[in-house]
Amino acid sequence: MGDTHTMGSLLSIMPHDTPPDLYQGRRYHAYNDWVKRTHGGRLQKVSIDAGFTCPNRDGTLGIGGCSFCNNEGFTPSYLQEQRLVSDQIDTGVNFMRRRYPESTRFLAYFQSYSNTYASREVLAERYAQALAHPAISGLVIGTRPDCLPDDVLDYLAELAKTHLIELEIGIESCSDAVLTECLRGHDFACTEDAIKRAATRGLFITGHLLLGLPKETPESLIEGAHKLAQLPVDALKFHQLQIVRSTRLANQWKADPYSIPLLAPAEYINAVADMLEHLPPTVRIQRLGSEVPPKLRLSPDWGMRLSVFPALLEARLAERNTWQGKCHPSR
Repeated sequence: MGDTHTMGSLLSIMPHDTPPDLYQGRRYHAYNDWVKRTHGGRLQKVSIDAGFTCPNRDGTLGIGGCSFCNNEGFTPSYLQEQRLVSDQIDTGVNFMRRRYPESTRFLAYFQSYSNTYASREVLAERYAQALAHPAISGLVIGTRPDCLPDDVLDYLAELAKTHLIELEIGIESCSDAVLTECLRGHDFACTEDAIKRAATRGLFITGHLLLGLPKETPESLIEGAHKLAQLPVDALKFHQLQIVRSTRLANQWKADPYSIPLLAPAEYINAVADMLEHLPPTVRIQRLGSEVPPKLRLSPDWGMRLSVFPALLEARLAERNTWQGKCHPSR
């Protein structure tokens, strides 16, 4: 994934060509643009920690989680301070209203760990707490593909008849070699099966990808895009690998930093562009990167905010004279 371009040169590039008029002036299908068209405004997500765990932590599959995982790295601080779901929502909604005054509709985002890893009865009770809040219009439920039995998917389909329901599935990688290396505990066939079973029930499916994991290559990422293009995925989130404290990957990096070749910003943007070219135009792109609090992040320090990523990606796509779906058969 080598690249010699600097961030300054990326931002200064002007478009050489114009893609088909599919994305409202962009070169990729931005989720936020779609939400505004479809729902008439923002749908703001409010993070919740509902006390779930993960089969890769409680001993069912393993203890300690995936090699890259420390949930504190993307969990708002108030979730550690407040236990009641209603209190967490109050805090999150108040924060979002200050930051985005135009926000009128909110989704409760069950973000921490695997939020379908419990009995249907327990899930119903936790979800009901969130849906009872007057500001909440629906749920976003983050989970693993191996934590989606049919009875849970049936229940989510029932909820979707009266509420907005988004199922966020942690794909991370489409390569079995990468999944094994990061101690994920399942293969890509498991992910394919979960996505297909969820889609038959009409659920909105977002996939979460982590680019730059050990054993991932430019070729495997493009192959992964081909695999995802064959699946009924509605949206994708791209995140860059970061070394987070108190993870197995952090221990490996401390022992030998060269054993984990982390992506530079331009390399990462290029990897996202590589995948976008092969994805269908229908897939909405929800996120282009992530920010781990500096106190938890060991490496890399890119020295930029997440808000600059869309401009960087647009510049790189323009430089390459490409766009989402350019290499997809649907074009």
